[in-house]
Amino acid sequence: MMEIIQTGPFNTVQDLGRPGFRNIGVTSSGAMDPLALKVGNSLLGNEIGAAALEIQTYPFKLRFSKAAAFVVTGADCGALIDGRPVHPWCALSVEAGQILELGQPRIGTRAYICIAGGIDVATVMGSRSTSLRGAFGGREGRYLITGDALQLGEVSSPLNLPNAGLSVVDPAYALADVYPAHDDGALVVRAIPAGEHALFGADAERFWSQTWKISTQSDRTGYRLMGEPIRPTTPVEMRSHGVVSGVVQVPPSGEPIIQMADANTAGGYPKIAGVIEADLWRLGQARIGSRLRFVRATHAQAAEAEKAVTVFVEDVRRTSRMVCGALQAMS
Repeated sequence: MMEIIQTGPFNTVQDLGRPGFRNIGVTSSGAMDPLALKVGNSLLGNEIGAAALEIQTYPFKLRFSKAAAFVVTGADCGALIDGRPVHPWCALSVEAGQILELGQPRIGTRAYICIAGGIDVATVMGSRSTSLRGAFGGREGRYLITGDALQLGEVSSPLNLPNAGLSVVDPAYALADVYPAHDDGALVVRAIPAGEHALFGADAERFWSQTWKISTQSDRTGYRLMGEPIRPTTPVEMRSHGVVSGVVQVPPSGEPIIQMADANTAGGYPKIAGVIEADLWRLGQARIGSRLRFVRATHAQAAEAEKAVTVFVEDVRRTSRMVCGALQAMS
């Protein structure tokens, strides 16, 4: 078990979400940076989608009630154990009573604390993810508060502290050749033109050519972008239709909205583009106020990027299993 001793709002329990229920109005939820969650769980020998803590307001502190293994992935937030710095993206062991602290991120915005065995909260519709809008999942459907005690799942490895010391290079660097470099400080996001792209006429080209800024009106549901507005060539009225994470809608204000992890299940705004799945984790780490640019991608390019990410995660999982096997042989 572990106890939350300091936290801010919007820190929650998340896994890879609950797909399959959008037809009844239930959002998928899940980690805003699913790659960080997958890598952290892989380092610990957990199931790839085991529940972890998603931290986006700081400082954050928790106390371990028993010996455990953990890893901090995602944003680089200068993690400390009992005041001593620890490496990110590295599986580490702790003793009962030790305190893990996260400070303001140096890079990125959301950190993930993965624990050997995962966070053991009740599953709702096949997932432990918190849906703040629906008020279910995670810790009673809400964000974490000081004093919360969280149970940990059983460790699958026969060793008490699996893979302590195993680490990986931050995916931002390990996969640098897979992702476009920042353009003059702006995050480059690949997207595919969507169903109503042609309705925007010349404004469609400005969608791709200008630099957008993530506004303060952004959260886990969606990122609203600030820039020179874009609008259809003629007013368009659409029936509400299905929406998923990554869809870029354009409301009447002309400021695009990127649907994120808690994406609406339906909406009637025209869709100008869809961010490729492999790039969503980078958006999940983008800060309010940061700048971004969209570049066109093909379905083939999207599939190629997704394959590279999958290979990276599988390599981490394979290495983790090898290390765990070696440790078992030595014990």
